[in-house]
Amino acid sequence: MSNLETIFSGIKFKNPVVLASGTCAFGHEFNKIFDIQKLGGMSSKGLTIAKRDGNSGTRIWETPSGIMNSIGLENPSVEGFIKDELDFINSLDIVNIVNLSGHSIDDFCMGTELLDDKKYDILELNISCPNIKSGGMSFGTKTSIAREVVRTIRKKCSHKLVIKLSPNAEDIVELSKALEGEGADGLSLVNTFQALAINIHTRKPVFDNIYAGLSGPAIKPIALRMVHQVCKAVSIPVMGIGGIQTWQDAIEYILAGATTIQIGSASFIKPDVSLDIIEGIKNYMLEHNISSLDEIRGVI
Repeated sequence: MSNLETIFSGIKFKNPVVLASGTCAFGHEFNKIFDIQKLGGMSSKGLTIAKRDGNSGTRIWETPSGIMNSIGLENPSVEGFIKDELDFINSLDIVNIVNLSGHSIDDFCMGTELLDDKKYDILELNISCPNIKSGGMSFGTKTSIAREVVRTIRKKCSHKLVIKLSPNAEDIVELSKALEGEGADGLSLVNTFQALAINIHTRKPVFDNIYAGLSGPAIKPIALRMVHQVCKAVSIPVMGIGGIQTWQDAIEYILAGATTIQIGSASFIKPDVSLDIIEGIKNYMLEHNISSLDEIRGVI
């Protein structure tokens, strides 16, 4: 028998497939289409201290082999999430990952403190979002600043602490090693790549914020390379993210060292694609007589 059960920093996932933050809201809509309890986990929309309506103008733009987004962290606030969403997610048989963002270290501290006595499994600290005009980009690209954030939050967070990393970091391997040293329990990488789209008819950028985040199959080879490099450099587990659309993609990330994987853009094409990926991983394991994913994780 093949066992898809995966342990991430002491947290048991029934399988390694997780819905990525910002792509599944808080699970209500997806749960109307398929039973999301068949998944390993779900990461919430990025939460901020104050409620955000998100960015103005175009928010989604299709590109060859991917999409660009400039959502702007639209969310109901940390307190709104606690009041209206947390109980629903906790009622599900699924690992509950709460994604927290902020414009300052004080924001991260306030959010962590509000969440700290609440029931959930993992705090995913988003220091990498490229879609806001201040805060996120600098936190995720500068090792010294990222260390300060994680060092501060580690003292305030009693949950498992996973840091979501930007592919735009000055040195993602050195950053990862530094955050492990500051007490991170795991890493998730990568977030979207900063990108630009131009409307040649208006001769202006497509997005009001000029730059937006690129995701989808176009980024997979680069994201996979970064996951491989980081997994070789740290001893804490990694959630692999970036362009995963098929079970074959998921297996590549696991071979590169990822403990779990997150599905984002692919869900916009086929909302229940995660179930296809789980089934494909299971069949691959049966075909190759693999009893546990630990047998193949990080063999590259």
